[in-house]
Parts: sequence; C-alpha cells; structure tokens
Amino acid sequence: MVLQLQTDLMLKEAAFDGTVLTSPVQVERFLSEIKNAAQECFIVIALNAKNRVIEKHLVSLGTVSSALVHPREVFRPLIQSGASFTILAHNHPSGISTPSAEDIKITRQLISAGEIMGIKVLDHIVIGDTALSLREAGLCHFG
Repeated sequence: MVLQLQTDLMLKEAAFDGTVLTSPVQVERFLSEIKNAAQECFIVIALNAKNRVIEKHLVSLGTVSSALVHPREVFRPLIQSGASFTILAHNHPSGISTPSAEDIKITRQLISAGEIMGIKVLDHIVIGDTALSLREAGLCHFG
C-alpha cells in the first residue's frame, strides 16, 4: 500500500474525541494506516496539556527505507496546533521495528529541539510487525 500525500494532512481535535495514548500498542492502533505502507511515513501526534490528542500530522513521506526529517518540519504543526507534548512515530516497511542509528540520532535532536520550543517529546514509536518504544527500550532520554 502506498500512501497518497493529501492536501489536508491533519485532523482536528474534535475528530479524536479526547483520545489519550498511553502505550506503544495504542499508538500503533491509532496509526494503523501506516503499518503496512510501502514507504516510510513520519508522523507527529500533537497532544494538549492533558495528554489528549489534538491533531496528527504526516511530516514526511519517504522511500522504502528512509524518510527525511528535520526539526523545522516536525515542530511547525505542533506550534500551530498549540501542542504541549508530542509523540513521534514512523513505520518500517520491512516489518522490523528495530530503530536504526539514524532513528536514534534524529530522536535525540528532536528531544533537544522540543526542550527549547517548550514542547516535550514523550516517546518515539517505530512501527513494524510490532511497535517499539524508544522510551521503553531506553534508547533515548526523554526527560
């Protein structure tokens, strides 16, 4: 399945009806549309001060093995939505949810950028055949 880039890449808070995401499995279910995508998709989930979903945004649609991610593109929709927190997520079309060295590096950069911006990164979930939390795996310090 190849995801089509749409002109409206976000859904508004009302569409999520107070959704709270507390586990990698819940994030995986919430982003079920990217689980079997043929391309890497990098998504940011904007959360309010009560950890309720405000919006989700497709930040980057990549190739079969990578997606270009830059802090500017990650934080733009989060700032515009008034997010207090975010959960990052992307899929691995290979089905292997083990994060790459680049996944860990960009996550650390985004955590640092979030600290400066006042938007805390709560976790980064890699979705393959299963979901892997970089927080739970201890691969990044989320503060």
